[in-house]
Amino acid sequence: MTNLERNRKAKEAIVEEIRERLTRAKSVVLVDARGLTVAQDTILRKSLRKTGGVDYKVYKNSMMNFAIEGTEFAGLKDYLKGPTAVAFSYEDATAAASAISKNLKAMPILEFKASAIDGEIYDAEKTKAIAEIPSREVLLSRLLGSFKSPMASFARVINAIAEKKAE
Repeated sequence: MTNLERNRKAKEAIVEEIRERLTRAKSVVLVDARGLTVAQDTILRKSLRKTGGVDYKVYKNSMMNFAIEGTEFAGLKDYLKGPTAVAFSYEDATAAASAISKNLKAMPILEFKASAIDGEIYDAEKTKAIAEIPSREVLLSRLLGSFKSPMASFARVINAIAEKKAE
């Protein structure tokens, strides 16, 4: 096998790895991590690992372009310029953006480029807004809490009426 063939096989493996991640991903977030120190990058990676269900990796833009071609993430092509790090979120669509957003204050050099969620492409500003959306679990608990409050009030009123009639 020649070096050219080995090189081609290696590139095909990388493109296949990206495609596999894309098929499982609920969302993809692109960031410009240019200028981060090794220590900052390590902190960011640990933060994303703690989030769970998120992979963070730096790929060559050309490999990303081949991998996203023909997928719901194809619209990200326009944002694949310059150094790009990619966060794949597998469980919660907003998890990667939220975890990265939490690190923005400590790492002001880190910038969102774009994101893709359910086939929709969002620019940096919209990605920042998405990062502020609470997780699904938090939203569900808030919803249940809002249901509980009126029900509890209703139960107290019914109980007061029943006590009044008993007197």
